[in-house]
Amino acid sequence: MIVKSLIFASIASLGLAFMTPPKDANASQTGTIQTPMTQPKKTEVATLAGGCFWKMDASYQQLKGVTKVEVGYAGGTKVNPTYEDVNTRTTGHAETVQVTFDPAIISYHDILEVYWEIHDATVLNQEGNDRGNDYRSAVFYRSESQKKEAETMLASLNKTLKYNRPLVTAIEPFKNFYVAEKYHQNYYNLHPNEPYTKNVVRKKVEHFEQVFKNKLKSHS
Repeated sequence: MIVKSLIFASIASLGLAFMTPPKDANASQTGTIQTPMTQPKKTEVATLAGGCFWKMDASYQQLKGVTKVEVGYAGGTKVNPTYEDVNTRTTGHAETVQVTFDPAIISYHDILEVYWEIHDATVLNQEGNDRGNDYRSAVFYRSESQKKEAETMLASLNKTLKYNRPLVTAIEPFKNFYVAEKYHQNYYNLHPNEPYTKNVVRKKVEHFEQVFKNKLKSHS
């Protein structure tokens, strides 16, 4: 059985060391808190936790109207958490993606539709073999309109039982988002042959590509 956290030990053994880039006011980095006010007026931001952030990153990158995707940590109390901190399950943070999108091309409703399709939100604090509150399902809304949309969709999905069981997704106000280490960004595309990538992430991404093929940037 494959557990994601075991991958990092193998990476270290190969001598692939990653260093946090120097601070740059114009660059994303671990410890940088993004807020709604820092975004251009023509774009919106969705902040979503849904299991492993590698598959969320790889999926949202492909959507028409999405201009930027970053993976990081959100919803907890520790300032400037590292991956190792979050993996202790004591920080309150969850693996999270921050999706910047053009609402004239793709709506927040569509962003959420993808969100609930690409992770299992029926089990509390777990997705597959990844277990802990850092893998929980949570929508961190950034406005009252986002809150209303998320609550309405969640209620509808639970009423129809689209996913056979009730969803346990928490809908919480946005508090913070810390950009993850550089080696986590775009991980799926940069490490296609890692065992976890091939056996776990790829299945999720391929399912996403099939369900939402008409919304992909590659679709003419």
